[in-house]
Amino acid sequence: MRSAACHAGVTQADICNANRHVRFTPKSGHVRCNYGCLLRANSGHSASYSSNEPLIRCNLVATQLRMNIVMRAVERRSFLCLVAGAVALPGIPAVAWAQTYPTQPVRIVVGFAVGSALDLTARIIAQWLSERLGQSVFVENRPGAGGNLGTEIVVRAPADGYTLLLVSSTNAISATLFKKLNFDFLRDIAPITSIVRAYQVIIVNPSRPYKTIAELISYAHDNPGKITMASAGAGSVSHLSGEIFKKMTGVSMVHVPYPGGANMITDLIGGQVDVAFNAMSASIEHIKSGRLRVLGVTAATRVEALPDVPTVGEFVPGYEVSTWNGLGAPKGTPAAVVEKLAEEISRAVADPKVKARLADLGYSMFPSSPVDFGRLCAADVEKWGNVISSAHIKPE
Repeated sequence: MRSAACHAGVTQADICNANRHVRFTPKSGHVRCNYGCLLRANSGHSASYSSNEPLIRCNLVATQLRMNIVMRAVERRSFLCLVAGAVALPGIPAVAWAQTYPTQPVRIVVGFAVGSALDLTARIIAQWLSERLGQSVFVENRPGAGGNLGTEIVVRAPADGYTLLLVSSTNAISATLFKKLNFDFLRDIAPITSIVRAYQVIIVNPSRPYKTIAELISYAHDNPGKITMASAGAGSVSHLSGEIFKKMTGVSMVHVPYPGGANMITDLIGGQVDVAFNAMSASIEHIKSGRLRVLGVTAATRVEALPDVPTVGEFVPGYEVSTWNGLGAPKGTPAAVVEKLAEEISRAVADPKVKARLADLGYSMFPSSPVDFGRLCAADVEKWGNVISSAHIKPE
């Protein structure tokens, strides 16, 4: 005999799951059931068939239980059908979803510590999105493994638009630098938009004798292997920027990797190391305070934040290193949500107040479409991969 629940599309699992919500007591006459709603003459639920116990129709209490089971199953299946419809129909349902998104807080995962260049960018953007979207958008710092820990957290998160990644050139570098990642950056992260272009600066301890890039190159040639070049870690943007500089100038400097930019800056100020390439956004306060001396910026042209500082290219023709920060999401995030976020970021970097805050950090505004950002990510994976291969760089 098939019960009414079966005809309603209810599975045995539904019935047994429903039993969890029934209170079984010695006086209830109910026994947990494995095979459906089969009732004995005493109205108690039986776990199996028995030839000595004829089956009868449910009494009123049992019928109520069965109908509750059916209704719960129908409601659950209706919800799943709605979700499936939103995914299967990319037209009106997806647009409607984007119109109501977000309905809960959104987190932006940053794979680096509080106070890092990426963290500062994320917090400015999070504030803008919170005000514009009407929901809390907060930053969650998950440093570790050169940013890969944070990236993997986002890769494994639901593709619903509520977990985002502050993406940077570091992700493009890691794609080649690390051979055994648990994800593929280009495959598993959906590009939303780039936000800003960023540049490195060559900074030195003020006590050092070189005050210009030309003097640094001359001193390095006269004292090969005597200058220590600090970086934020093997394979970091600061490291690769220094390796390109060494190759183009022919100088020899000893690389000293640090577990992040903060420790590197501390030792550079303290005089434990001589020179460093570092993100302008994380260095500019130390430059303006006089704790560090800046020799040049890696941009193609002089930047607004440091207009009197020459570019490296003015002394080393052809030298230019720029990076970018952007926003990504787990692969499969609805296209309408991706487009909505890209549009909001574009409005953010056009806003005078947001633009001024980012420019003060040495950034140039750099919004893009999801498609163009995807192309940029792919191009940078190839570009940085070539630098890593030619310099034989391995993670430490």
